[in-house]
Amino acid sequence: MQKDTLDELFKNLEGGFDTENPNAGHQDRFLEKLKAHESLNSKINSGFNWKSFLAVAASLLICLSVIATVNARTDVIDLASVSPEMSETQDFFTATIEAELRKINQEKSPVTETLIEDALNSIESLESEYENLKLSLTANGNDQRIIYAMINNFQSRVDILNNVLEEIENLKQLNIGTNETTNTI
Repeated sequence: MQKDTLDELFKNLEGGFDTENPNAGHQDRFLEKLKAHESLNSKINSGFNWKSFLAVAASLLICLSVIATVNARTDVIDLASVSPEMSETQDFFTATIEAELRKINQEKSPVTETLIEDALNSIESLESEYENLKLSLTANGNDQRIIYAMINNFQSRVDILNNVLEEIENLKQLNIGTNETTNTI
């Protein structure tokens, strides 16, 4: 069916096709024009290409901007960055907290487990608060209120750990007193 349609189409177009031969030398003139066009393109391409240079420069500028932004964000300052005295203060609190945590871990028992876990959760909460304070200090510079809050945060952690150690000692004394009364009766 399609073949019949195509045959009819060609019959209708018969005589409408350009079947004349081109003038003499047509092919030579065409090849000369083609060579001229090619030589013009090669002259244009052999020159300095500003578009590609600008594209590479823009890409490098964007990469450097991203790297600078990422590096700027990683420079979060803490209490030790404020002054040598604050560095000593931070070192003191850090060492004290570590020592208290070691003492608490040595006192771990089924009786003290929940008390210790609650204290560690509170310490963890204070540590995340300290991280937020470091970000605030970085953003606002050496703001005395933030520095004071950071010192307070350390002191709160030490207080919690000291309170837990006191509670553990009280529990031990209570257990010793309970054992003595049961043994004597």
